[in-house]
Amino acid sequence: MQDLAINDGAQPYASMAGKLDSRLLQALRVMGFETMTPVQHRVLTELPDWRSDCLVQAKTGTGKTLAFLLPALHCLLQDPRAPPRGQVAILIIAPTRELAQQIAKSCDQLTSQLAKPLECHIAVGGTARASAHSRFMKESPSILVATPGRLKDYLSEAPTAQKLSNIRTLVLDEADTMLETGFMADVKRILQLIPPKSTGWQGMCFSATVPPRVKDVVSVVLKPGYSSISTVDKNEAPTHERVPQYYVLMPSVADTFTTLASLLNHEIKTNAKIIVFGVTANMVALFAAVFSQRLTPLKVFEIHSRLNQGARTRTTAQFKEADAGILFASDVIGRGIDIPNVDLVIQIGLPSNGDQYVHRVGRTARAGNDGRAIIVLTEAESFFMKNNRHLPINPHPQTDAINAGRARYTDAVTQAMHGVDESTKQRAYSSFIGFFAGSGLMKPLRLDKPGLVQVANELAIKGMACPEPPPMEKKVIGKMGLKGVPGFNYASGNDSTGNSSYRPHGHPNGKTRDALSPGAGQGGRRGGVEKKRGGGRGGRGGGGRGERR
Repeated sequence: MQDLAINDGAQPYASMAGKLDSRLLQALRVMGFETMTPVQHRVLTELPDWRSDCLVQAKTGTGKTLAFLLPALHCLLQDPRAPPRGQVAILIIAPTRELAQQIAKSCDQLTSQLAKPLECHIAVGGTARASAHSRFMKESPSILVATPGRLKDYLSEAPTAQKLSNIRTLVLDEADTMLETGFMADVKRILQLIPPKSTGWQGMCFSATVPPRVKDVVSVVLKPGYSSISTVDKNEAPTHERVPQYYVLMPSVADTFTTLASLLNHEIKTNAKIIVFGVTANMVALFAAVFSQRLTPLKVFEIHSRLNQGARTRTTAQFKEADAGILFASDVIGRGIDIPNVDLVIQIGLPSNGDQYVHRVGRTARAGNDGRAIIVLTEAESFFMKNNRHLPINPHPQTDAINAGRARYTDAVTQAMHGVDESTKQRAYSSFIGFFAGSGLMKPLRLDKPGLVQVANELAIKGMACPEPPPMEKKVIGKMGLKGVPGFNYASGNDSTGNSSYRPHGHPNGKTRDALSPGAGQGGRRGGVEKKRGGGRGGRGGGGRGERR
């Protein structure tokens, strides 16, 4: 492996005249790009050859997309032995639909100045497979941007795989995400289904972080002697130096919504653009439903995996174009997505790890702009800062004022909650329990199973203004590994013993209210990564262990 020296000197794209295809340079001018970012400059000037294999590490928001598109497109345009028309020459694999669409858009812009632009197709889940696949087969794609699951599906059909039999360049974008649990198997299977490395295709791995597990696939994607480029100083904090980062600790899970309302009141400026990350898709939907009811002067947007792809695409486009607004989001936009002019990123609840935290923070301070980041946790969740001392997270200077301001929003939040459909609250409650049960975070939070139900019921009754814990179906509770745990309000016809006549004690209609009694366990609020692959969506319970982003 060849290590290349760090050189962050920015240079104009004009300096690449005579080296980079003139039509790509013209497209860059049309796009308004005049100066290369450090990662773009280093890839274009330091690789031994633009067909060289490389592992590139650069922070989010630093222009990695153009850093791999420009050399790949140039080599394709200049190759006298380019694959025949209709054969995919450049295959790009990305972890999310939104990132894939963003890459494809950049590709179309870069090829817009060709006499006949190269066709760039997308293959992602959550869209109509039949129509996208039919277009792929009938037309003449030169570039394919795909998510792992849909690409594996395409490659399972011989006629489709034939269109990918002449690959010249394979790009893994956000390689660390791709190789996390849930994607590793798909990536390995894809590498078995495409032509072997011995056929000579170029491998390019791009990522913000390069953990050891990336090495598991590097030997398959990159040949020995590949170039390694990093624009990240090993001694530098893992998030952008222009992002002041703060934490706010709130006393109780019941204070989630009032604390956020108070925080936003302190942080909102004229024309502010804010992203608020929640832990589960259904919790994000509840945040959006509540805060769209005049709890903030800003327009509210929401994006998560429970929305269909059309709605997600529209929301992404609208928020990108908006001058101001609050986007409540799950991790479908947690990595790689370029949303301009985000002033503030707020995280409500525990990230799964430091890397997820870093990627979320990376949605702000992009393209030379400033930004701020705030994480809101309960006291019990404060271990996140202790376990990630390398992250420059400091106490919010207005924590006391923010917590004192919660009382001003109690009535408004309660009124807004009464305006939210009960099923929305039930799904949020269920997904909260499901992810906590499967997150592995109960031990550091000193939380047992009855305690988890207690915390969730506190969130529902005191935070969501539910008259009682939302009903849960027995089969959903069982899938969460919580069969027989006290404190649940079983849906009609279900109980912990399977007897439809069961009525818990302590409530006139037989539904339990003793879940908040002392001694049911202690701990924090929420946690856990939203698993890429998992169990079902929890039926009417709205989210078992495997709810996706």
